[in-house]
Amino acid sequence: MFYNDAKMTRIYLDNNATTIVDPLVRQAMEPFFCEQYGNPNSLHQFGTEVHPALRTSMNRLYAGINASDKDDVIVNGCATEGNNTVLKGVWFDQIRGGTKDHIVTTSVEHPCVGNTARFLQTLGAKVTFLPVNHDGRVEADAVRDAITPRTALVSVMWANNETGILFPVREIAEVCRDAGVLFHTDAVQAIGKVKVDVAEVPVDFLTFSAHKFHGPKGAGGLFVRRGLRLPPLLHGGEQMGNKRAGTVNVANFVGMGLAMELAVSNLPYEDKEVRRLRDRLEDGLLSLKDTMVVGRRELRAPNTVFLSVRGVEGEALLWDLNKAGIAASTGSACASESLEASPIISAIGAGPELSHTGIRLSLSRFTTQDEVDETVRVFRKAVERLRAISSAY
Repeated sequence: MFYNDAKMTRIYLDNNATTIVDPLVRQAMEPFFCEQYGNPNSLHQFGTEVHPALRTSMNRLYAGINASDKDDVIVNGCATEGNNTVLKGVWFDQIRGGTKDHIVTTSVEHPCVGNTARFLQTLGAKVTFLPVNHDGRVEADAVRDAITPRTALVSVMWANNETGILFPVREIAEVCRDAGVLFHTDAVQAIGKVKVDVAEVPVDFLTFSAHKFHGPKGAGGLFVRRGLRLPPLLHGGEQMGNKRAGTVNVANFVGMGLAMELAVSNLPYEDKEVRRLRDRLEDGLLSLKDTMVVGRRELRAPNTVFLSVRGVEGEALLWDLNKAGIAASTGSACASESLEASPIISAIGAGPELSHTGIRLSLSRFTTQDEVDETVRVFRKAVERLRAISSAY
């Protein structure tokens, strides 16, 4: 959002970390805080009067990913919960004490997948972390080569949170199906940016999070293909068909359903206008000498630029941008306090001199051209200042 007030410009280009709640979504949520506040599991009218809104929201989630009414869509707290449910559920149901003890994933998954896989290693699971290629992604052939007769699960993200790189999930899903191996994809960075259709892409499990597509924080979803077993991560009541215990957050549920519908309806705008603005931003930044964008445009989600600026520490550049009122990121928001080298820059083999130079700028359908042009101006000024005092440039 671009605010031209007397104090400071405010430009938000960190939409891969979180997004503004669409005003229509906020409006739809408001009645469920203080007016229709009943527990949907209660039998009295305060509980039953929220059921129509929940049914509408669930229908919107199913329609948004084109799930069959025979599939399960489990509403939960976030994609981190969903990803933990899948990996730990497969461990308890398929791996522990069985003949299959192997998981295949990538070296650039979100920490809620990567760290869960590492935790399962401490319990006896064998995990293969596939490196990305020079395009910043893992191809289906690499997954095929990694699968063994002991492989129980493959988990590969749909779109990378740092670079926006789109992984070939359809091909990977088909490889897994041919091998008789379960396939999970973290689609957090794909929903609302590209078409996500579980009828076309034969995934077994898929996770998403509302706050990445202009819905509320604290709401997520887990798709489970019909006929598959997955023990719950949380035990307790009978909510979500005994698949996820805990009182349903009705307001967030309603908000996520509408946010999903709006995200899907805005895909043409995302693909055309957000992509145009992304490319305009990218062209402006690449006009600076010694800059590099990770990943070819056609392989990326239409909203993301991950830029390496030679001779400039990413943290220092982020500081200058923030002082000017521009929000960006050095990578995953969940690792924003870490000073470790960017995993994605290290993974593509760009060299140690570039490992701390990555900056992520991610747009949304609320981003304007004025914001893009102002960002290019401020970015260029910041780079010139930092390079002038850099011993590495």
